[in-house]
Parts: sequence; C-alpha cells; structure tokens
Amino acid sequence: MKPKMKRDFLIALMNSKRDFRIAQEQHWYRIPVRTRQTPKSVINKTLKHIAFYQTKEFGDDACSIRWYGEVKNISIVKRKELLPEIPNDPKADDEYHKIEFGELRSRATPIVSRRPRRILFIPTTLWHFQLATEINEVFYESPLEEEFWKALRDEGIDAERQFLVDADAQTFLLDFALFCRARNIDVECDGDEFHLEKEDVKRDKRRNNILESFGWSVLRFTTDEIRESLKEVTNRVKKTINRLGGLQDLVNQKLFRHFDDGSAQLRLL
Repeated sequence: MKPKMKRDFLIALMNSKRDFRIAQEQHWYRIPVRTRQTPKSVINKTLKHIAFYQTKEFGDDACSIRWYGEVKNISIVKRKELLPEIPNDPKADDEYHKIEFGELRSRATPIVSRRPRRILFIPTTLWHFQLATEINEVFYESPLEEEFWKALRDEGIDAERQFLVDADAQTFLLDFALFCRARNIDVECDGDEFHLEKEDVKRDKRRNNILESFGWSVLRFTTDEIRESLKEVTNRVKKTINRLGGLQDLVNQKLFRHFDDGSAQLRLL
C-alpha cells in the first residue's frame, strides 16, 4: 500500500565536482532565485530531502542518482556570501535559494538513466526515490500521467518521462519520449486544466509543428481518451511504433522492438 504522497523530495542537477565537494563538505546546494523552474517545494520551504543527478563530469557515476540528504533549512543568500573566494565575480549580488542539508548518504545501488539525458529538477516523493532502480521510475506527475505510465509499462513500451528536447532555440519538456528507428514519438497527456482554452490549443499546435519539423511525431491524448479508452490509446501508440520501425533496443541498437497490434506481446525482429 502506498503512503500518502507529497512531492517534498527533489532530485537536482549536479554538473560540477566543485559543487559536489561543497555538498559533501559544507552541506548546501544553490538554485538561482531568478530561475523560473525553481520547484515549489523550494519556494514555499516544504522540501524534506534533496538528491543529485550527476552528469558526464563524474565519469563512471554519470547519468545516475546516488547521493541524498535531509534538508535542514532554506534561505535566500547572495552569491558573494556563498562563494566569497571568487574575486570580481560579475554575479556577486545575484540571489540564490541556499538549501542546507545534513550529511550526504549513499544509496546501496544508484538510480540510473539507461539513456543519457539532461535533467534540471525532478520533484518527487521519498517513496518513489526509495523504490526506483532507473530514472523513469522516480517521477511522480499528475494522476493522468501516472495512469498512462502504468499502461505503457504493462504493454512493455519503453518510454522516457519528462524528456528535455531542444528545438528552434527553445526547450520542450515531453511527457513521454519514445525512440523509434525511423522517427521519434512525443506522447502528450492533455489534462483538461491546461489544454482546453483557445490560446492553449494554438500553443499546442505551434509546439507540435516545431517538434515535427525537428523529426518528432506527436501524439496527443485527452483525459477522456486515457480514462475511458485506455486500451485503444495504447493500441494507437503501438501501431505508430510499428509504422516507424519499432522501438530502439537500448542493449543492442541493431535490434528493434515491434508489437502485435492489439496485443501486449513483444517480439524481437
């Protein structure tokens, strides 16, 4: 039985060995106040734990999450107070959220990303962090996305959740990214709250056009479709995968997964 879920656990980007030493020795991490993506749990100071996604800077530990700590305090501090050793720092007066935590602890086994990917922040729960073995299992999004994610897993469809894509000097966050032989697929779960107004429709259409011009096929499903016709939705996803040559296999890029239409059965070709 799942405990009551609160997104008071944050996985944050760690892309510098210097910043990692600070986290280990001084027990703090910083997020610029002006960053629009700052998680709500940082702004309203409800964050309980923080963990770090390490980049290629960390060699064998790249694209993995191992280290975490219990948050003790969050305050707003100027950069020159955080990093006084940097002379003539042009950002000296910039403000940062300073997240202070206890001694870092290490998971027995890291949470790995099977496909190298960028992240900035992943707001999630302690429960998800404790149970996850790979990065897609650590996300905790809207109930609609959670329902759809479970359906994809039940069908054996490998997908990357909340995947960042750069296109036309913009960065898009895809609900689900599927990597196929001929063309990749962006699957979006359009909750009613953000996709019904005229301006929302125009924004979504423009987004679709940009992504498609950069080689993505876009599938959008409404709340009603996912909740009332989930089998039809997953079948449409599988037919699209087959039409685009099957999903790339992460173990051997020369093999591709295909699906029997209307069946959860996988076969390797």
